[in-house]
Amino acid sequence: MAKIDDSNITKQFYNYLWAYILVALSGCLGNVVDGIIVGNLISEDGVSAINLSKPINQFIFTLHLLINAGAGMLVAYALGKGKLDDARRFFTRALTLSVGIGLLLTVFGGIIFPDQIAAMLCSNEQILPLAEDYMRVLLIGNPAFILMWGLSTMVGVNGSPRLVSVAVIVDNVVNLLLDIVFIQYFGWGITGSSVATVVGHLVGIAILLSHWRNPEHRRLHLQYGGGKIIETLRGIISQGAPLAVASICLTLLLLSANTTVLSTLGRTGIFAFAVCMNLLQVYNLFLSGTCQTLQSLGAIQVGKGNADGLKAVLRKAFRFITAAMALTCVVVWIYPQGIAKLFGANSPEMVSVTDHALRVFALSFIPFCYIYVLMIVYKLYGHHKIALFISFALSLTVIPVLWVMAKVAPDYLWYSYLIAYLIEAIAIYIMHRASHAEFRLRQA
Repeated sequence: MAKIDDSNITKQFYNYLWAYILVALSGCLGNVVDGIIVGNLISEDGVSAINLSKPINQFIFTLHLLINAGAGMLVAYALGKGKLDDARRFFTRALTLSVGIGLLLTVFGGIIFPDQIAAMLCSNEQILPLAEDYMRVLLIGNPAFILMWGLSTMVGVNGSPRLVSVAVIVDNVVNLLLDIVFIQYFGWGITGSSVATVVGHLVGIAILLSHWRNPEHRRLHLQYGGGKIIETLRGIISQGAPLAVASICLTLLLLSANTTVLSTLGRTGIFAFAVCMNLLQVYNLFLSGTCQTLQSLGAIQVGKGNADGLKAVLRKAFRFITAAMALTCVVVWIYPQGIAKLFGANSPEMVSVTDHALRVFALSFIPFCYIYVLMIVYKLYGHHKIALFISFALSLTVIPVLWVMAKVAPDYLWYSYLIAYLIEAIAIYIMHRASHAEFRLRQA
């Protein structure tokens, strides 16, 4: 067994962690920034329109997870074992699949059926026009989203997490600046907000591609031929499935929750829910960074057979996510009204409802984060069935609870997430005990 070098593990952990936290910015901060700017420059309904588009954004992110997160783990395993040909094949298949699926979604979603998709996601006549404008650009530009996230994963695994950080920082700075320019000065309205996000990703992609200017990094390059395509794709899908399943379930949850809240609590409720979902994006910055670090650095330890190294990574991951959640929760409880007004809430009723919802959701997301990290832990230790169960349960548990609360106690609808996650935590504990699962390293 490899001897653990704790100082080296610590350095690697935080290099990967901060890089992946910044990567998560490209997936979620764009929406948060859009929400703040749109709420103040356009209207509260604009914030709601962006939130109603999130099932689309989450679906695109699901495609990334299914393709690139799975391939990223396999590339990490292969690099850890020194199998460069395998790493190149997984990289090539993932990049090709990302581009192909992205273009299909552009044609069918962004060009042929954009209005129909918007009508499916938004039933409110006042919000619908804004939703249509925002979603159309989001669907047309989706290949930029998938490539930005996918290349970030591969560049990080290939040893350049700092370049990923630079790319994501520039991506979001461009997005922020163009948000204001397109909305305020060009008069493009909510369409300008969506265009700014796509352009930011394109700039980020250009920076990431500079990774291969260094000859040392060209060990990971496109390599067509060799290996069985079906087996390679099956391996990628298999590795990415737990995260992708969790994400597609989250897509269904977002769709169901938006529909339930809008029909139960109206425009005020959907605005409050939109702000809460932006709060979840903040949690996801830390959660996504932690989980991506676990996948990349943890998978490398598995590839090396270094059980102590994997345990060290896990300890650091849980310590970090605990501190991040505690800090976020305290800030939300102290400044809920300030957060509501940040997103453009003006009326006392809107501020009051959002204030209460934010406090409840700040607590609800704590068990969610722990459960999500546990899913990665089970995956690394080879307990695929439990990982897959968590993937489904993370979101699907909330849907029936939301439905029951809307029918029985609509005044307590905001507590649905907290109740659902506590139920799921109990279910995972029972399943763990029943399966006699042990956290022992298994060779991939």
